[in-house]
Amino acid sequence: MKKSNVLIFLLLPLFCLAQSTVKLKGKVSSQTALLEWADVSILDSEGKIIDGTTTQKDGVFELSLKKGIYKLEITLLGFAEYKNKIDIERDTDLGTITLIENTTNLGEVVIQSRKNTIEQKIDRLVYNPENNATTAGGDALSAINTAPGVVVKNNAITILGKGVSRVMIDGRMIELTGEELNNYLKSISASDIKNIEIISNPSAKYEAEGDGGLINVIMKKGARDSWKNTTTASYDQNKYGIYTLRNNFFYNKNKFRFSASINGKAGYRSIKESLDMYFDEGPSKMKANTKLNEENLSGKIALDYDFSEKTTIGFQILKDKSNPDFDTDIRINNYNAQNELNNYILNESFLDRKSGNQTYNLHLITKLDSLNRKLSFDADYFSYNSKFDRDFIANNYAADGTFVDVNQSGRNLSNQDIDNVSFKADMEHPLQALNLSYGAKMSFTKSKSNVVFYNTITGTPELDSNQTNQFRYTENNQAVYINADKKINEKWNLQLGLRLENTQTKGFSETLNQETINNYFKLFPTFFAAYQKNENNSFSFNYGKRIRRPGFSMLNPFRVYISSNSYSEGNPFLKPSFSDNFELAHSYKKILRTSIFLNSITDGYGVIFTSNPETMTQIISRENYFKGLNYGIGETYSVSFADWWESENSLYLLGSDLKFIKDINAKPVNGFQLDFSTNNTFLLGKTTKLQLDFNYTSPYKSGLYDTGYTSSLNIGFKQDLLNKAMQISFLINDIFYTSYLKNDVSIVNGVKQVYSQKESNRFARLTVVYNFGNNKINVKDRAFGNQDEKKRTGN
Repeated sequence: MKKSNVLIFLLLPLFCLAQSTVKLKGKVSSQTALLEWADVSILDSEGKIIDGTTTQKDGVFELSLKKGIYKLEITLLGFAEYKNKIDIERDTDLGTITLIENTTNLGEVVIQSRKNTIEQKIDRLVYNPENNATTAGGDALSAINTAPGVVVKNNAITILGKGVSRVMIDGRMIELTGEELNNYLKSISASDIKNIEIISNPSAKYEAEGDGGLINVIMKKGARDSWKNTTTASYDQNKYGIYTLRNNFFYNKNKFRFSASINGKAGYRSIKESLDMYFDEGPSKMKANTKLNEENLSGKIALDYDFSEKTTIGFQILKDKSNPDFDTDIRINNYNAQNELNNYILNESFLDRKSGNQTYNLHLITKLDSLNRKLSFDADYFSYNSKFDRDFIANNYAADGTFVDVNQSGRNLSNQDIDNVSFKADMEHPLQALNLSYGAKMSFTKSKSNVVFYNTITGTPELDSNQTNQFRYTENNQAVYINADKKINEKWNLQLGLRLENTQTKGFSETLNQETINNYFKLFPTFFAAYQKNENNSFSFNYGKRIRRPGFSMLNPFRVYISSNSYSEGNPFLKPSFSDNFELAHSYKKILRTSIFLNSITDGYGVIFTSNPETMTQIISRENYFKGLNYGIGETYSVSFADWWESENSLYLLGSDLKFIKDINAKPVNGFQLDFSTNNTFLLGKTTKLQLDFNYTSPYKSGLYDTGYTSSLNIGFKQDLLNKAMQISFLINDIFYTSYLKNDVSIVNGVKQVYSQKESNRFARLTVVYNFGNNKINVKDRAFGNQDEKKRTGN
């Protein structure tokens, strides 16, 4: 784009006419008394929450809004939900709104009386975790794990039957992935979460990247003209201990909104891994014990200023640094065909790791007229860097423990730097006939990876050019989209979208002198339909086409040796995979929801653990090796068995029919998987809660892998103190230590491999949260425009 065009794009919103802000206030009461802590939510025409607060001691609430038509929802535990449509053109006082109290008879099973735990929208499922004592005392990651149909396992957040999901907070995409994403979510208090949106098929407005849908965490919001500070301290005791301290400060006054947060973590956790490989000559069995450092420091600053009554400008800065060093002791036992120990290898290593990322976002938002047309523009810069320095030595020993020789000794250094610049513009354009939105995005990414290996077997480091490489990768993407939704009548609502993405990639390995170019131009349609049959029954159907691009490091073709007989290599010819996703859902009285879904995958890629029987070598590679279907049916049920017992339950039956499109000398295995979870909250008093959660995933087969079961039983306790200014919670997670990956079996080239990984899943956590200042606070977060590229920094 030429500089002049960019300048016009930046200055366009500043020429728009001003639109006034109006105040909305009211008072909430029961039939006998004024009500404090009632949740007041303001929703737009699509049912998305755009503002909100809670009532004060005298039942009063007040909000500042732009002129327009909204939906008002008021909820409070023990009362029926209040809903109303409001048209705000001037300062408005709604007067006193009376909530009707629910009644409960002993011995009677009662439909839940609190705020709806699960709400079905046209394109998303909204989950409210506020009453779960386990998550309230924990963090955002634990809250996401209790959402219906969502599983957190092996550093991945997955919507069942869909795949690995992206995560947003207040519409701002979290740019991290895997372990780094989990650590970031652990720095956020679950008690600050209002609800969690589960978007299994995102609309065309969102990037088409990711086959597992989208999870949007919406934080609680309050009144303007206030400030608030929240301090959280927690301690986890597993085999080792982990300390976490975080502080969040919010300030909101007139036209100025400011927030700052800092999060720190220190401590260790344990990881135990095992890998058994069964060769004709005899099995090889590996066990690895790792002590991982959880050192992390992150911070964020955000500022928004109302340049006029119509236009808002702002910026965000996010920085994160981690130093996850770890010590690993590996023992590999080699047996003969009679299962007698022949010899073994002891490998001791220390990995000095450093990683960090920083994000800068500048944005403009402007309302164009009284019809609520809105234009927003984002400019983003993102950088990610990762460095590790690994020293290791592996010694060979005879079966009787006699030292034989040095198997391998070396020092492996690796650096990766990723830079991304993106520009994004979005327009919301309501029309009399329908609501229209459209926009465009440009993204420019550069990645550079260096690998250097020194052979230290003689005691003097010697550069090994065969294990040294530099890989450069560039990716440019241009996208435009249009999305329209229309309410046909009181029963039907439709939404249709189309996104076009054009991508150019180039990878170059200097050592191998190998260049790979891949360009593709694709259309991604989306469709949603909702039908409200009557007050108790509603139906919805959605379809979306998605793309899953390989992570940058997966494209690096160079071979990295893990040991003398084990290495990992990337694949520069790896292509994106595509999926067509279908879902049909039914909701009964908002307490029982049934969903039937099917995903058709083409050019599916993943990690293949192969073995060479002749050299008894393990090879870890990445390939586009499968296509096929993932399908399933899910049920979620919300109920109050008594005034003091709330229960959330889900049951999913999943299946797969995957076929190999590459000759990898293996047979696909397919089967069914059962996933069950139940979350139960017991009210022991007005300020005391007990939580009992259980989940179970059956053994399952899919593609290359046959995986064992997992289960977890968790008990949590929460106590409110000082008029809810302080909360103390205690959690025992995975009491029986059964939630780890076990017996992950694959058979390639006739060699059976069995892998298990046990992390510090069983732990006890003590958390203390203290709030001071004015608890009614409203801070607006802004989405980063290069959200899609940043999430691919991990594998």
